[in-house]
Amino acid sequence: MSSLLREEMQRVLFRPAKQRLVEFIEIEEPSHGRHFLCSGTKKSHTKRSSIQECYRRTEVWSLQDLTLVDGRDPDVDDPCFLLHFDKVRTVTAISCSAKYAIVRALVALSDRHCQRSLKLRNFDWTYIKPTSFYSNRGDCVVLTQICFYAFNLVCLSMCPVPLDA
Repeated sequence: MSSLLREEMQRVLFRPAKQRLVEFIEIEEPSHGRHFLCSGTKKSHTKRSSIQECYRRTEVWSLQDLTLVDGRDPDVDDPCFLLHFDKVRTVTAISCSAKYAIVRALVALSDRHCQRSLKLRNFDWTYIKPTSFYSNRGDCVVLTQICFYAFNLVCLSMCPVPLDA
């Protein structure tokens, strides 16, 4: 479903403006309908989109104007975070993993297109900038690696142990 949504958003919102959708997450908004926070390339904008009967941009922010991303509390599984532009905008993702996914995309876009490090506060850095080979490929590879280790432990625990008496 998300790949179809990504393709549709790319076709309707980004391609006409000669931009490319990099990452998007669903966010909670007080108004009715589904809402998404998108990050795209060319002018390095962050967009808040509302989807009801059609796609439309409700706000556009430049990545150069983003001064700080505040995760609020790295020790709590909280999907809410703050984007500091000319004023602070509160964003609530549908999950904590979605929050980290969009922040990883914003960090990569800032490094690539703004030639500066994006200032982050109150995030767990192991999920933002992974240091090991396996964890920098995303959550799926990390989950696969954990499952592989768990499967090995189960197999080893089921092997008969010879008792030398």
